[in-house]
Amino acid sequence: MNWPAARRSCGIWARSTRRPARRSTHMSKKTWGLVVIVVLLAGVAGAWWAHTMAPHRHQWVATPNEADGVVYTCSMHPQVRQDQPGNCPICGMQLVKRDAAPTAKAEPLYWYDPMRPDQHFDQPGKSPFMDMQLVPKYADAAGADTPGGAVVTIDPRMAQNLGMRTAVVKAGTFLQRVEATGSVAVDERRIAVVSARAEGWVERLHVNAVGDTVRKGQVLAGLYAPEVLAAQEELAFARTLGDATLISAAQARLRLLNAGTQAQRQDAIVSPQSGVVVDLAVRQGAQVTPGQPLMTLADLSSVWVQVEVPETQSGWLRAGQVAEVRFRGLPGKVYKGEVDYVYPLLDTATRTVRARVVLGNADGAIKPGMYGAVTVRGDALHDATRVPTEAVIRTGTRNVVIVAESAGRYRPVAVVPGPERDGEMVVTGGLKPGQQVVVSGQFLIDSEASLQGAYHRMGAAPAADVTPDQRLDPDPDPDPAHAAGHGHDHGDDRDHGRTP
Repeated sequence: MNWPAARRSCGIWARSTRRPARRSTHMSKKTWGLVVIVVLLAGVAGAWWAHTMAPHRHQWVATPNEADGVVYTCSMHPQVRQDQPGNCPICGMQLVKRDAAPTAKAEPLYWYDPMRPDQHFDQPGKSPFMDMQLVPKYADAAGADTPGGAVVTIDPRMAQNLGMRTAVVKAGTFLQRVEATGSVAVDERRIAVVSARAEGWVERLHVNAVGDTVRKGQVLAGLYAPEVLAAQEELAFARTLGDATLISAAQARLRLLNAGTQAQRQDAIVSPQSGVVVDLAVRQGAQVTPGQPLMTLADLSSVWVQVEVPETQSGWLRAGQVAEVRFRGLPGKVYKGEVDYVYPLLDTATRTVRARVVLGNADGAIKPGMYGAVTVRGDALHDATRVPTEAVIRTGTRNVVIVAESAGRYRPVAVVPGPERDGEMVVTGGLKPGQQVVVSGQFLIDSEASLQGAYHRMGAAPAADVTPDQRLDPDPDPDPAHAAGHGHDHGDDRDHGRTP
């Protein structure tokens, strides 16, 4: 056996077996080194994430200091709440200090299904409609008894900067009054039409123009009517014969023709009333036929004022009410009349109801076509609750008044508007005399209350020991231990970071 060759071959085998072992050890060290580096990087990233996210989580939950009555919030984002001063993480504004709501144990008024809030239950449990837990409703909950919104708290300094003004709710006698514009028209019950009773020709016209004034019994025109002249001659002939039957028949015929009994060429047409000619349909020499209108007369000693009353005030009108009318063309004069008639139809184009006021016009100073300011005095409302008209927010679907409560709290209250006059409106429902209502800046409060009310309806069941504002937090911490541990400052939040 060639031992040297054998040793060499064994050495080669040994070397070939030992060298891979050294490479494996070297690769294992590199792999473990990479693993350690990845773990360290993950730990650093986790610590950084916990450090940066902890303050944001802290702003959404209740703190022990807040329970003691100290809370800092953002005026533009009321859901941001902290136990110490700072800046809003959303808009960067400086947080405002305010008093936190009391945390006394509250008893639920009832339980309800968030998907069916109109259904109330006397005890907790699952909803029979949606198979979900019922939500308790508290007396001080946001929007609990306030249709349309939640209670909003605003720092007094912020309210002053916003220029908010309040007014006192009053109660007492309220005189209903309708103020509208009317136009003068002819009294249609004092219009007379003069027409021809027989065929003929106008030989003489004593009225020559529209606007001429006539008296009752005045001759207006002379009409040559062969039929009338023939009837008059028949009456004269019957009288000559002494035949009573013929006389009676001739007289009846003349009465139908509205003509005199004396035979004459021109039949005189007289005025049936005093007044003014408002329409002249014929001229001298014109031929007329039976029933043809000759002219129209109007008695202007009494005129109508057609008043267009807004639909919202039409219910206050009734016949017999006293009305006062003032005309620009007659300064210093006040004409008194009464509502004669309220028309039963509504003008769909102007959304107004027409009422008719009758005025005396003995001197003829009031001319048809004049415009006047009409004031109708209605009934008196006793013990009526009144607020400034500008305090009522009308959205089309609801009418809301913002009530200013103590400690900078504002509550929207739904009301039913009534008559208004001189900047005041009668309202019913939800208000008491002496309360303060917002008359400037209320739209901002109403929008914020509606937003918070929406948060409340979408949120889960509020805890009994959490304030109404805390129930509206959009991101409550589900971990009770985490919420309980927020009695420290922001720097201590590193101990609760989510590090691996």
